Amino acid sequence: MRVARGRGHILRGGLVVLVSCALYVACGRSDASPAAPPTTAPPSGATAPSTRPSEDFVARATDFRTLDSMTRVRGFFVDNRLGHLAQAVRIARANRGGVYPVGTIIQLVPQEAMVKRRSGWDASTHDWEFFFLDVSKTGTKILTRGSDQVVNRFGGNCASCHAAAEPRFDEVCEHDHGCEPLPIGDDVIASIQRADPRPG
Repeated sequence: MRVARGRGHILRGGLVVLVSCALYVACGRSDASPAAPPTTAPPSGATAPSTRPSEDFVARATDFRTLDSMTRVRGFFVDNRLGHLAQAVRIARANRGGVYPVGTIIQLVPQEAMVKRRSGWDASTHDWEFFFLDVSKTGTKILTRGSDQVVNRFGGNCASCHAAAEPRFDEVCEHDHGCEPLPIGDDVIASIQRADPRPG
């Protein structure tokens, strides 16, 4: 290693040797440990391989909170537990379609929810997991969860209903998304939403 000499030739005598030895060891060169091979950056345009696992969100009962704590978009409610709320709300409000980010929770009524899982979790539901919930003043309990096993309060299979949505809407149903209409009106849905018994 070449030591640059500035004013006064870095002092004199033993101090020069001491500084040289300190720089030598600090650069990883000592008899006790061999030099590490140099690291090189990937070529321009190349990306280093990623070992990070795919982002996923496995919902627990405590992740389902009162509708008032979620973001209302038209007649339904949106949340995201992985920090992607702004993206999820942007897709919902635009109402032009788009794939919701992992961790998104969408609810129309307190007792039902859909949660976006990792890419590849279940291609048949566009990676949505459906939930049937029991809600009370003490909180939320998960009664049923899954991809195509969950039945809503009207006896309909959640996955089958949502599969009818136009592909661009990522299986999210609204009046104009292609899904069959619910057997109750918006006024009844609004009263069910207001009756959410969970604490705020």
